[in-house]
Amino acid sequence: MPLYESVFIARQDIASTQVDTLGEQFTKIVEGLNGKVTKREYWGLRNLAFRIKKNRKGHYVLLNIDAPAPAIAEMERNMRINEDVLRYLTVKVEALDPNPSPILQRDRERERDRDRDGRTGWDERSAAEAAGSRRGRFGDDRPRRFDDDRPPRRRDDGDGGDKQHGGE
Repeated sequence: MPLYESVFIARQDIASTQVDTLGEQFTKIVEGLNGKVTKREYWGLRNLAFRIKKNRKGHYVLLNIDAPAPAIAEMERNMRINEDVLRYLTVKVEALDPNPSPILQRDRERERDRDRDGRTGWDERSAAEAAGSRRGRFGDDRPRRFDDDRPPRRRDDGDGGDKQHGGE
């Protein structure tokens, strides 16, 4: 049977349990038509590159499928009908990778690195240290902007003319 990878994006305002239910629903469709889903990965709620149907984020799910073409056609038909699915893409592949996808591996590595460092996220103290300031956001010793080394602008006399260029 042909092998496929399918990714769908679900709306941001549904719960992750509902996303799992969607994945199970599509798995049952494939299995009902003599196919099987060998792997299902939930990639989480991610930012979209552009707005899709007024959504800025979406729940991503990957399915590795070993099924005949009519099963894929029926699954895609149901994805089109379902209002919770924003986009989907199914690609025919030569072989299915049983290992976790690169996106899932990267997320796990980030979590592991964050746990190893003992940091939970970006806070004001970390921001102040990164900027080279210890006094806080608006302290006197805040870092200079890239254009702060220019000489100060000359003030206008108020006569509206530019004396340097003969605008008297």
